[in-house]
Amino acid sequence: MKKIFLAAMSLAVLPLLVQAKPTNKELKIGISQEFESLNLLIASTVAAHYMGPLVIRTLNTLDPDAKWYPMLAKQIPTIKNGLAKIVTVDGKKKIVATWEIIDKAKWGDGTDLTCADFQFTLKVGTNNNVSTAERETITLVEKIDFDPKTPRKCIFTYEKAKWDFANLPQFYPLPKHLESEIYEKYKAEPLGYDKNTNYVKNPTNPGLYCGPYVVSEMKLGDHVTMVRNKYFYGPQAKIEKIIFKLIPNTGTLEANLRSGTIDMISNLGLTFDQALALDKKVKAEKLPYDVQFVQSNTYEHIDLNLDNPILKDINVRKALLHAINRDDLVKALFEGKQPPALHFIDPKDPWYTADPKFVKTYRYSKRDADRLLTEAGWKKNDKDGYRYKDGKKLSLSLMSTAGNKTRETVEAYLQEEWKQVGVEITIKNQPGRVFFGETTRKHAFEGMAMYAWASNPENNPRSTQHSKSIPSAKNSYSGQNQPGWVNPKMDAAIDAMDLEFDYNKRLDLAHEMVKYYSEDIPVLPLYYRADISVVPKNLKNFRMSGHQFYETYNAENWSLE
Repeated sequence: MKKIFLAAMSLAVLPLLVQAKPTNKELKIGISQEFESLNLLIASTVAAHYMGPLVIRTLNTLDPDAKWYPMLAKQIPTIKNGLAKIVTVDGKKKIVATWEIIDKAKWGDGTDLTCADFQFTLKVGTNNNVSTAERETITLVEKIDFDPKTPRKCIFTYEKAKWDFANLPQFYPLPKHLESEIYEKYKAEPLGYDKNTNYVKNPTNPGLYCGPYVVSEMKLGDHVTMVRNKYFYGPQAKIEKIIFKLIPNTGTLEANLRSGTIDMISNLGLTFDQALALDKKVKAEKLPYDVQFVQSNTYEHIDLNLDNPILKDINVRKALLHAINRDDLVKALFEGKQPPALHFIDPKDPWYTADPKFVKTYRYSKRDADRLLTEAGWKKNDKDGYRYKDGKKLSLSLMSTAGNKTRETVEAYLQEEWKQVGVEITIKNQPGRVFFGETTRKHAFEGMAMYAWASNPENNPRSTQHSKSIPSAKNSYSGQNQPGWVNPKMDAAIDAMDLEFDYNKRLDLAHEMVKYYSEDIPVLPLYYRADISVVPKNLKNFRMSGHQFYETYNAENWSLE
């Protein structure tokens, strides 16, 4: 393990050539993950949702202090301010809320952004032929009404009286005047709209965007160029042009920074070991960069395909966890700055708990792993050291994003750990665009898939853990329950959470969810991640959020002084 780690660290020993400071004319940002499109209603990649806020805005969002604030909306409706009320219809409690769009809101071609755009988005997002990333959340909005005389005053009716009904930052509007004709043509065809949306076919049309920037150039697999949106409702962006350059191999990001190909590395860039090494070099040589680390609401994990006959056995899943020395893993790779993960809720979240009443832990124990595998019927072969059952070797595939050095190092570590208890691991990595856009999205990995989930504090895990969120051809691969986990008690807790307005009762439900998760082990939790960015020292008003609503929501205020 130490040899592997040293090899990864050696990538950062080359001298850094200091480039001229970037100015407000242009900022070039390196990003290591590919994306599918900037139609944020259907995009599932982290990269799309990182870049997206520069060009797409929605009603409200979460700031770095985990406080909700309005964006396209004049204010956020609440029961307290009278803009929302609980009503009873046919014995069922619902919420009716008024969202009023700010007067200056326009699309990048000058067309007014109105309630009709949100109404159209709801229609698209609830169509089963469209692969809506957050369908379970979108469908919580039963209907959107408005008076044509007041086209920016939207009346949202929510099908359930949910405590967090107003937290809909993922409800990204679509421009009806550009997308409706395409939607009507392809709405009956599975994934027809996905493939033919203007965001795919004509992504440089400024009318697709309502953020501080519009896309002026897009070359998938290479770069995206964004320029100021003259119709943006807020203050004019201070930086004239922002370019995202795709550099899938994280090992070459530093070289690109040295050469001036990029001015900055996004938090979808350097691996943790590379960032540690670069941080030491920047400080020692007083270079004009800041390497920033912020604990985040993100956990690295391994999804298990629960349709796999081997992984259906709970004893095998337990054994896989017992066989991982996660304490040694985080010490060797991250100097202990990214702690081992207990479950899907991170320590920054108010819902987090380590209480053994709820959290079943699996301490590192090769003996326990051996015992559980033997009990599951997998016998060790003395000749090759692997286990067999009915003549079949205990072999599992492990997949992740190709070119990510940290993940590749973790894979090698896990491969050796599991080999010691007789489990063969074959590594089958893919480019991020394929891994996220096809393999995980379509529940198409054979054994295990390693990646990260990002969330916001107090987030109900409906999209990743409810049985209705298992992606399939029938639902056009909507939902993100990639393991295919089904637990009726978990479903009930998730459903109850939505309707619970009492904070303490919500906390109890969150701990109940953790209990089911840690008992069933649909996922192998690895470690809680920190967000990392390398920014030029003269970049002002840049602050990483540490949750899934990225610092790009504030991009219009960034300035290179």
